[in-house]
Amino acid sequence: MERKVTLAHGDGGELAHKLIQQIFISAFGNGHAARFDSAYLSLKSGEIAVTTDSFVVRPLFFPGGDIGKIAVSGTVNDLAVAGAIPLYLTAGFIIEEGFSLADLRKIVQSLAEEAGKAGVRVVAGDTKVVEKGGADGVYINTTGVGLQRAGSSVDPSRIEAGDDIVVSGTIGDHGIAILAARGELGLMTDLESDCASLNKMIAALIDGGCDVKMMRDPTRGGVATTLVEIAEDFGAVLEIEERTLPIRNEVKGACDILGFDPLYLANEGKVILVVSHADCPQALDILRRFPEGENTAVIGHVAGRGRGTGQLLLETPLGSKRRIHRLSGMMLPRIC
Repeated sequence: MERKVTLAHGDGGELAHKLIQQIFISAFGNGHAARFDSAYLSLKSGEIAVTTDSFVVRPLFFPGGDIGKIAVSGTVNDLAVAGAIPLYLTAGFIIEEGFSLADLRKIVQSLAEEAGKAGVRVVAGDTKVVEKGGADGVYINTTGVGLQRAGSSVDPSRIEAGDDIVVSGTIGDHGIAILAARGELGLMTDLESDCASLNKMIAALIDGGCDVKMMRDPTRGGVATTLVEIAEDFGAVLEIEERTLPIRNEVKGACDILGFDPLYLANEGKVILVVSHADCPQALDILRRFPEGENTAVIGHVAGRGRGTGQLLLETPLGSKRRIHRLSGMMLPRIC
């Protein structure tokens, strides 16, 4: 087999057939479905959740993950934070002519492994090859399908004053890990991306009966932008405390040097929750049982709701409060 992807790998002929058989079907193990133009899926009755996402992260391989892993975890997490059970994925690959077949195989294997860990099946896919310079290695588009989880209490209309705001671990790890992997700005660190599928941790939380009213994964735009969107979308005043934000020393140091605010750095393995104050201790206990949630912390609370509201406020260590706005401009392009 050739060592590089050529345009002929995308022409639907013999090389395309070999590419699909030897790299994709061998990794996903769904040869039967691959003989048809569509996959038939079995779903129990109820509402389904559907999400789609595209991944153009640079570099393709980074500490703690790669574009294949993040393509699964990003899509799985979008379903999980909506209160759904992730079940199926599709994956479309845009591949640049000349891309290493060995690297493509690593990416596909990583995608398959993460899908296995998350308990989802990759049921359909597509490959297209573009001329050299028409892409930057590999881009992946995924679509995820899930089923609404019975017993889920996720309903942002129930958010009320006194609810706690929780984040499931240290913030900004992914953003700084990607920046270091690019070798830009002279930044060197052993920090790994937090890239991970969170559906099993979230399932334990919901099955444990915790009164979770809202969940979001703070990816691009970070914790600040995610909380601003929640506040504006659902008419709430949210207050967070700077002293309670879980931030690794490596991230603090990098932000001090580069002038970044960790509140706006991307995360790929964290969830923000709005949970009733009464159930917050139980939620913390469940989340901290998982490696992905061991640094879970309460970072603030809902201060109020009502027409004309919709603000995120940050309380500084000195006790003053300032309004936080969503990310403006481009902080780190191609972060996922």
